[in-house]
Amino acid sequence: MDGRVMVALIVAGAFAGWGVWYAGRAFLLWRRFGGERLVTCPETNQPASVHIDVALAVTSESGSAPAPLESCSTWTERGACNQPCLEAAYLPEAPASSVVKEWARGRTCAMCRGPVTESWFAGHHIALLEPTGMTREWVDVGADRLALALATSLPLCWSCHVAATFRRMHPDLVIDRDDSTVHVKQD
Repeated sequence: MDGRVMVALIVAGAFAGWGVWYAGRAFLLWRRFGGERLVTCPETNQPASVHIDVALAVTSESGSAPAPLESCSTWTERGACNQPCLEAAYLPEAPASSVVKEWARGRTCAMCRGPVTESWFAGHHIALLEPTGMTREWVDVGADRLALALATSLPLCWSCHVAATFRRMHPDLVIDRDDSTVHVKQD
């Protein structure tokens, strides 16, 4: 094999190795810090929902300094802050999804008695049946109300949430059947 081809293969292999390392680092940072995280704002002492700028963490030179917040539920109304909660946002127990998954673990849907699971890839989230009868996905509940919502609501699977939402939005298209009028044909 020609020496130039060998050097080209070594250089191409080095670039491929660097690309795999960079992609792996980006994936691990996204898994660890991506998504909504619940923190207590040190300035207001109230729960806040924050998103870490994972893209900046991936592309930063050192990768060791915490990336800034991308958004904060408390400071959208009040303006920018110096992000004192950033340290708390990097704690492993901070993701809101972990809080909700722990709350739903071992519970069944209040309507169909089926499993209460979440599928991020399909966009199906655990839903809550509030005492008023209203249903909503947990991601639609503000961080400042999430703890109260979990304490006062029953878990719903995504399918029952969709059915209840349809029933609420289009009552004229829903027909309720009495189980005693449903007949099964017997041979």
